[in-house]
Amino acid sequence: MSTSAIHAGWSGGDMHGAVTPPIYATSAYAHPDHDSLKELFARRRSGFAYARSGNPTTAVLEQRLTALEGGIGAIAVASGQAATTIALCALLEPGSHVVASALLYGGTTEFLDDTLADLAVTTTTVDPWDLDAWERAITPSTRVVLVESIANPGAQLVDLDAISAIAHAHDVAVVVDATLSTPALYRAGDHGADVVVHSATKYLCGHGTTIAGIIVDTGRFDPRRCPQRWQRLTTRNRRFGVVFADDYERGASGLLSYARAKYVTDFGTTLPATSAQQILVGIETLDLRMRKISADAATLAGRLHGSAGIARVNHPSIPGRPDAHLVRRDFPHGTSGVFSVDLAGGEEAAAAFCNALELFTLAVNIGDARSLVCHPGTTTHSHLTEPQRRACGVHPGTVRLSIGLEDLEDLSADLERGLAAVEAVAPGTDRAAQEPALLS
Repeated sequence: MSTSAIHAGWSGGDMHGAVTPPIYATSAYAHPDHDSLKELFARRRSGFAYARSGNPTTAVLEQRLTALEGGIGAIAVASGQAATTIALCALLEPGSHVVASALLYGGTTEFLDDTLADLAVTTTTVDPWDLDAWERAITPSTRVVLVESIANPGAQLVDLDAISAIAHAHDVAVVVDATLSTPALYRAGDHGADVVVHSATKYLCGHGTTIAGIIVDTGRFDPRRCPQRWQRLTTRNRRFGVVFADDYERGASGLLSYARAKYVTDFGTTLPATSAQQILVGIETLDLRMRKISADAATLAGRLHGSAGIARVNHPSIPGRPDAHLVRRDFPHGTSGVFSVDLAGGEEAAAAFCNALELFTLAVNIGDARSLVCHPGTTTHSHLTEPQRRACGVHPGTVRLSIGLEDLEDLSADLERGLAAVEAVAPGTDRAAQEPALLS
C-alpha cells in the first residue's frame, strides 16, 4: 500500500525526468494531423483532445487509485458528490430502483431523495445491519445497492461481504462510498463492491486544500453477464457509435468509458490538474496518516465513553456495538478518525461543547490534518426530515468529530474543555433518559 501510494501511475517518464507528476496546465492538446484527432473522437485510439474529459496529471491520479483499490480503472472528478452522481447515473435509468443504507452522508441522502427522484428513480432505505431487510427491499427494477464502508457521522461498519452476496444474487451492482475507510484501511472490492467512490477531498488529500472525487471500477462488474439489465452498456450507443461493454474484452472498464464519455463530458465535472497533483501528494502519506488517526480516534472515543454529559459515543470500539466483530474481521488497521458523540443536553449542549473547543476547528469538512468538529443536525444533515436524521443516527445532541494529526494529549485536553462547557449548561443531566437508540 505505501509503495503504490508513492509510485503507482508515474515512473518519472516525462521529457525532463520529473520525480513527481507535473501539472499539465492546458485546456487543449495539439495533434500532428487531421486523422489523429479524428481517430481519437471516434474512440479508435486513446489520448487527450480537450481537458474537460481528461488530463495527463489527472490520469496519474486515476492510475494510482486503480492500483490502491485493486481495480481495472478510475475516473477523477471535481468532487465527491460528483463521483456519486456520475457513478449512479451511469448505472441507472428512469424507472430504476436503488436500495440504500439508512446511514449515509446527508448530501447523498438528499441526492437520492430529491434529484434522483426528479429523474424517476426510486429509493428504499434500510437498516444496514439488517440483512433480511436488504433481501426484502430488492425488486426486479433494483439496479444498485448503495452503502458507506464506514458511515458518516456515526462510524457504523457494514458486513459488505454479506450485502454484496445478496445484491449479486439478484444481478444488482454494489456501489460503496469508501471515503472514510480509504484503501489504506479497507479495500471494498475485496469484499464484493463493484464500484467504489471517494470524496478525495477528505483523507486522500489529507490537508483540507482541495475538492475532488474518484470513481473506481473494481473489475467485479460485467454487464455482459446480464445484458438485458444493462442495455446502455451492452447495445450500440446511438451517440458514440460503440458498444461500451466491449471494453471489458481488453481489460478496461466499459462502465467508466461510458461514464466519462457521457456524464463527465456533459456535466463538466472536470478535475483541474492542480487539484489532481495536490491529491497525489496527499496520497503519498495516506497509509501513515490513517494508522495514527485511527489509533488516536479509538483512544479518544474510549476516554469519552461514560463521561458526564455524554449519552453515547458512536465508535466501533465502544462495547456493545453490533459491528464489533467487523472491526476484528475487516478493519485490522483501524476504522478511521471520524466518529460522533450524542450529548445528553441536546442542541444547547452541542453548541456549548463546540464553542468551548480551542484546538478543534468548527468546520464541516472531515479527513483534514487538523481536528474538526461540527453539529450535523444544523449543518450537513439539516435539510433532511427528522425521521431521516434519526435514521442516520443524527440527534439534537449529536456532535461529529474528525480527529487529525495533533498530539493526542492536546486533543484530549481540548475535549475536556468541551465537556466542562456541557456541564455548565446542562448540569446533572440524566444520561440514561437521554440516550438515543443505536438505530431508529
